[in-house]
Order: sequence, then structure tokens, then C-alpha cells
Amino acid sequence: MKRQNVRTLSLVVCTFTYLLIGAAVFDSLESTTEAKRWEFLQAVKNNFVKKYNVSDEDFRVMEIVIIENKPHKAGPQWKFAGAFYFSTVVLAMIGYGHSTPVTIPGKAFCMGYAMVGIPLGLVMFQSIGERLNKFASVIIRRAKRASGARCTDATEMNLMLATGMLSSIIITTGAAVFSRYEGWSYFDSFYYCFVTLTTIGFGDYVALQNDQALTNKPGYVALSLVFILFGLAVVAASINLLVLRFMTMQAEDAKRDEQDAQNLAGNAQPVTFDDESTYNMHGKLLENNYTTENDETASLCSCTCMGGTRCLNHEQFVDPDFQPTDIIESTLCLKRASV
Repeated sequence: MKRQNVRTLSLVVCTFTYLLIGAAVFDSLESTTEAKRWEFLQAVKNNFVKKYNVSDEDFRVMEIVIIENKPHKAGPQWKFAGAFYFSTVVLAMIGYGHSTPVTIPGKAFCMGYAMVGIPLGLVMFQSIGERLNKFASVIIRRAKRASGARCTDATEMNLMLATGMLSSIIITTGAAVFSRYEGWSYFDSFYYCFVTLTTIGFGDYVALQNDQALTNKPGYVALSLVFILFGLAVVAASINLLVLRFMTMQAEDAKRDEQDAQNLAGNAQPVTFDDESTYNMHGKLLENNYTTENDETASLCSCTCMGGTRCLNHEQFVDPDFQPTDIIESTLCLKRASV
């Protein structure tokens, strides 16, 4: 089996194992709390219905009104500022779900816009990531020269550490900013920044959704957009390094397989038996006869391992003082004995 196939199969097995482990951990951590919250909400609902004598139909209407009214707390979602924020979220594949198109033309345009914008965004972020890696490699080389290091090259590990540190700085700084403006705890803000820059985008925490922020705080809107775009570029730089490493491993395996195939093809050389008919290593009759000058010591091994040397392909030692009565046990390295 080729190395690429083994690696792919290993990745599939590891990924599904990781999914099973994640499901088990989330089940143990969240299922009990979910059940308690559901019981609490049901108790609140029953008390509310009983206290105000609200019918089930009226309660469902209230639920719809409250859910539909939630996005409007931030102000108009589809004016230019809100629409630009939505377009950024679509292009970056974050998908908070805080606001969605309602009209049929809006939904149709959203699909077409995403089909063009997502590849464009991926290429842009990847290109910016490459430039950031190039800039980081220059800084690392200069720092090594200044410190008098013997090796001044920027290795992949150096670049990954640099982009990892920059990503950590962006997330921690962004968490402090969003904690101040949104009123979240620092941990919740850190969680929001991580979910955003990894493009998971659950939507449980979304910035710019309080106090008419989209219309009344243009500076905060700009800061949020810069955080998303620049942060995704830095994350793309880290992903670029991983992709390059994987591609290098794939190329090395492909080259190794090609060399192995060439070695196998080179080993399949014609051999001669007593009836002077010529065969290859698979027993197929060839047109030209093949003979050797020294029949007593001629090796039928395709690598022609004679003269007291070790066959590198088959690890079979050939005795230079070979006698016709000697038998060297091997499936590939045979000796022709004279009659």
C-alpha cells in the first residue's frame, strides 16, 4: 500500500476517533446542564401562563415576536454598515446567524455572492498569510544574525512559533477590547474571538448587537471589522505553513514511490536457463538470448550480485568461490550450476 494511502487512512481513522472522543466529552459536560435549563425554562413558562392566563397560541406568538425582535436591538441590520458587516461574515465563512436574508431575491443574491466571494476571500487570506510568513522569516533571519547564531535560516518551526505568538496576541487583545465594549466577561470575550477567527461562528456571542452599535458607534464597527480581517489573515498564515508542510510530505512520498517503482522495473531483467531460452523474472519468453561469460559464477539475481559482494536489494551474500554443488537458499538470488 502506498504511503499516501496509509496516511489518508490514518487521518480518517484519527479524525473519526477524535469525533467520538469529542462527542463523549461534550455529552458528559453539557447534557446535565441542558436538562436543568430545560426544566427551569418550562417551569418559568408554566408560571407565566398560569399567572397571566395566556393561551398556548398567544404564547407561541410572543416567542416569535421576541426571537424576531432580537436582531433589531443593534439597529437596522441591512443599512450599509450592517450590510457590510454581514458581507464580511459571509466572505469569511463565519456565519453567526444573527441576521439572515428574508426575501427571495436576497437569498438568491446571497448564494451567488458567496459562490464568488468565498473563493476570493480564501485566496486573499492565503496570499496575505504568505506575505506575513515572508515578513516573519526576514525578521527571524535578522534576529538570528544579530544574536550571532550559527544557523540564520528561518525554519518552519520558527515561523509557526511566530505566527502562533501573533495569533495569541491578537486574540488576547481582542478579548480585552470586546470585554469592555460588550460587557462580557474576559473568558467569554476570549471564547468569542477564538470562535470567530477559527470561522466556527456559533452565533451565541456576536459583537455589535447592543445599543444601536451599528449606527451609533462607527469606530467600534471599524475596529471589529479590522479585527476579523487581520485576525483571519494571521490564522491563514499558520494554516499556510501546515498546508505547505503537508504538500512537502506528499511530494516526498510521491518521489519515494517513483524511485521504488524504478528500482522494481530495473530489477526485472532477462535471465537464461539451460535450454538457452531467455525469460524475464516473471517467466515470459523473450526474443534475444542472454548468456554470461562466466557460467559457473553467474548470478540469476536480477541485480547481478557477483564477485563476493552483497546484494543491496535482496541482502544475499554471494560467495566468490561458488561450487556447482553448493546451494544458496534464496527465492530471488539463485546460482546456475553446471552439469
